Amino acid sequence: MSERGSDPRLAVDFCGLKLATPLVLLSGCVGFGEEYTRVAGYSNRDVGAICLKGTTEAPRLGNPAHRVYETPAGMLNAIGLQNPGAAKVVDEILPTLDFGETRYIANVSGSTVEEYEAVTRRFDDSPIDAIEINISCPNVKEGGVAFGNDPDMSARVVEACRRATDKPLITKLSPNQTDIAENARRCIEAGTDAFAAINTLMGMAIDIHARRPHIGNNQGGLSGPAIKPIALLKVWQVHQVAKAHGVPIIGQGGVASAEDAIEFLLAGASAIGIGTALFYDPLILPRINAGMLAYMERHGVSHVSELVGALVPNGPGSACV
Repeated sequence: MSERGSDPRLAVDFCGLKLATPLVLLSGCVGFGEEYTRVAGYSNRDVGAICLKGTTEAPRLGNPAHRVYETPAGMLNAIGLQNPGAAKVVDEILPTLDFGETRYIANVSGSTVEEYEAVTRRFDDSPIDAIEINISCPNVKEGGVAFGNDPDMSARVVEACRRATDKPLITKLSPNQTDIAENARRCIEAGTDAFAAINTLMGMAIDIHARRPHIGNNQGGLSGPAIKPIALLKVWQVHQVAKAHGVPIIGQGGVASAEDAIEFLLAGASAIGIGTALFYDPLILPRINAGMLAYMERHGVSHVSELVGALVPNGPGSACV
């Protein structure tokens, strides 16, 4: 993998994968990779890894329009996992990607435990670097969020995917559950190698004149800066469980600046997911990397890994106001 021009102070080891920077482009935001890597000004030295679009066993058409709606400080989306199916992704799309350019992570989804296992097995026999298990998609009507909100079901999916591959498994956790730390613990026992926290929150927007939801699926996943405080808390809660097992976290949810990225690192993330910000600023990555380096220089930090989990919490208090 070419890392020419990358600053070694930002290079990270994530599940044995050498990433040029901690920045990971999130699933669904850059298609299957080639849509983003051909953007004028793109440089692989600014990217640690790219998560491909969510993939199911059979092709899916996705949800009815409208699928995307801008909200204050964020965005609702309900794409519905539109994709050409695992066979086409592996046989036709992956061969077009330059695996010497960056790391590529598949994103696996399904409506049954058996489908998750089958799609994971398909990607196991491919050049993909790691596999993200999407057990927390809030905009499909079956599977997805039901698996992600039930620790027993989450563990069953992870166990099935673990049987199907020796590649690093990254479990994408839902914020729409009662106890994300307990879910993380069960997933670690089931064999996950890492976490991505968090996926979008369920939300709605309403057209008051038509008296109908703006989103064709009625509800969708809320992303963007609006969810960052929630995402930070969830990353910190997962880190309390994961750190004892050496399980790293991709922290994500509203990252739009170097300051945001550093907050997630301090909360316990080892890598940082960038998603919604790419829609309005496709070339935000070099500024985030430069900002992290500037912060490190100001605070005498020699390597970005020194920031991971370095949060000093205040004393215990009530969550009530």
